[in-house]
Amino acid sequence: MSTQSPIEQHQTANTVMSHIYNHFFIHESSTGIRILIIVLMAIIAHLAVKAIRRVSEWMLVRGHGQGGPLGVMTHRPKFDTVTRLTVSGVTFVIYFVAIGLIVQEIGFSLTAYLASASVVGLAISFGSQGLIQDIVMGMTLIFWDAMDVNDLVEVTGTTNTVIGRVEEIGMRFTKLVNFYNQRIFIPNRTIGNVSRFPPGGVDAYADPQIPSGADQQEAAQIVGTIAGGMWDQFGAIILSEPVVGKVEPARGGSWSFIRVHFKIWPGQGGLIETTFRQEVVKAMRAFDPQYADWQVPVTYRSGSTSRDFGAR
Repeated sequence: MSTQSPIEQHQTANTVMSHIYNHFFIHESSTGIRILIIVLMAIIAHLAVKAIRRVSEWMLVRGHGQGGPLGVMTHRPKFDTVTRLTVSGVTFVIYFVAIGLIVQEIGFSLTAYLASASVVGLAISFGSQGLIQDIVMGMTLIFWDAMDVNDLVEVTGTTNTVIGRVEEIGMRFTKLVNFYNQRIFIPNRTIGNVSRFPPGGVDAYADPQIPSGADQQEAAQIVGTIAGGMWDQFGAIILSEPVVGKVEPARGGSWSFIRVHFKIWPGQGGLIETTFRQEVVKAMRAFDPQYADWQVPVTYRSGSTSRDFGAR
C-alpha cells in the first residue's frame, strides 16, 4: 500500500499536467516547463489580439448599415476611427501584460519591469512632445466634430492652407485628397483652423441675362445646353449636374435672366467665371451683338435660399 502524499504522487508523475501542477503549486519548474509556459502566454496573447481584431472588423462591416450590431447608429465614419483607436489601445494593453508575465517567468521582478516601463515611457514622452500633441489634437478633431471623413474642408495650418476631401483622421496625421488627387498628410498639431464646405461642394450661381428681343425659351435652352456640356467636359470640377431654372424677370428692372446652379470644387470658380461666361456671351451675341461679360454675373453662396429652384 502506497504511503505517498498527494503532493508526492504529483511530483513522481512524469506528465505535462504534473509539471504544470508543480510549477503553480510547488514552485519547482524546470527550464523546459518555463519555456513552454512562455510560449503558451505568447500564443494566448496573439490569439486574443486576433480575436479582438476580427470582432472589431465584424462590427465595422455590420455597422455600416442603418443600425449597428449594438443597436446604435454606427454608419458614420467617426465610428470606424473610434473603434480602431480602441482596438489599438486594447492590443497594447494585452501585449504589455503578456510581456510582463513573460519577463516575470524568466526570473525578473514584475515590479522592476513596471518601474522600467514607467521610466522609459516618461523619457519617450519628453522626447516625443510633438507626437503627444498630434494624438491630443487628433482626439479633439474626432470627438468635437471638427470634421468627418468625406467632408470637403479647408485646413489652415502653421505653414500653408490645404483644400481637400478628408480621407482619414488618424492619431498622428489627418489625410486629405486635394483637387489634383494628391494625398496630403497634415500633422495634427499643425492644424489651426478648419472650414467645412457645404456637402457636395461650393454653390456657384450664374445669372445670364436674356437679350431683349430674343426668344426666351430658345435662349434658355442654349444656356442649358452650354451648362450640360460644361458638366460633361469638366466633371472633375463640376461635381454634379448643373440645375437650370426658368426665365425670371428682374425685380425693378426691364430685363429677364435665367439662373444656373453649379456645385463645384472649392477654389475652382474661375471655370464658371471664364469658360462658361465666355461661351454664354458668344451664344447670346447671336441675339444681341453688344452682349457683354457683365451680363453674366457669377455669385457664390454656402447654401440654398428661398429663391433657389429645385427642378429643371
